[in-house]
Amino acid sequence: MTSYLLSLLTIAVIAGVVGLALNIQWGMTGLVNFGLFGFYMVGAYACALLITQLGWAPWQAVLASIVITTVVCALVSLISLRLEDDYFAIVTLAFAESVKLIVNNEEWLTRGSIGIPGIPRPFPSDIGMLLFAMAGLALVFLAFETVSRSPLGRTARALRDDPLVAETVGKNVLGARLRLFALGGTALGIAGCLHAFYYQYIDPTQFNVAMTASAFMLVILAGRGSHRGVLLSSLTVVVLIEGTRFLDDAIPWFAPHQLAALRLILIGLALILLLIYKPEGFGREYRYLHGRGRATGRAAAPAARCRWD
Repeated sequence: MTSYLLSLLTIAVIAGVVGLALNIQWGMTGLVNFGLFGFYMVGAYACALLITQLGWAPWQAVLASIVITTVVCALVSLISLRLEDDYFAIVTLAFAESVKLIVNNEEWLTRGSIGIPGIPRPFPSDIGMLLFAMAGLALVFLAFETVSRSPLGRTARALRDDPLVAETVGKNVLGARLRLFALGGTALGIAGCLHAFYYQYIDPTQFNVAMTASAFMLVILAGRGSHRGVLLSSLTVVVLIEGTRFLDDAIPWFAPHQLAALRLILIGLALILLLIYKPEGFGREYRYLHGRGRATGRAAAPAARCRWD
């Protein structure tokens, strides 16, 4: 039971890192990243290949994978940030599917559908893996919280709410979007490495559009733009998904295919109820207003002026 709980927490922590990545890209900045699973896949495969094929140490592979994923995110955003939101989302999805096709077919590099086994963990024990993952989550969370309170964070929210107004007051829209999307890529690189270390085996079937949908679900439940909310929503969603696996103990007279359908129904109902009773999510994004005072996620005083710099 202890091993199962450690695994559950580790999965929730990795999901939290992915949720934070999407939260800064879409939640704060408004950049719809439907290809999130592709960037996540880049981080996982880069880490696995550097360790198993080139013999790099885990910490070296992690640093290199983070850089690679960040650069890839920056390049994709650089060629597509002039597109409207819908078209940008399609470009990211097309990129992710292209990555999956390359991984599936370039067997000389990625072993194709066979996958990459035997990925060593930096810490062999389950508790060591959990602490390592939590350290990665804490690093990403602190970095993104700092960004949300910085001028770049205020610019991100301005771009999301009305990019034309932000550009009118002199903000570099393309430059800010490039940096923020690349920051999300940094978090996805960390998450990809944690994924490879945790499962110790990766193949293309582990990465799909459902992973992107789950990340959007995390951010919506968290409260768009709220990094603290992501921490709670990731644990909630993982507990919902994993907890319903024990339905066969409670209702043994159901067939396996009926239990699978019932799981999806119960998870859906639980999420609907959460959104009904918590429409703003588990948290509210940080807002800094000055004039008569400051407010964090609450309505500002009537005379307060919003600070965009």
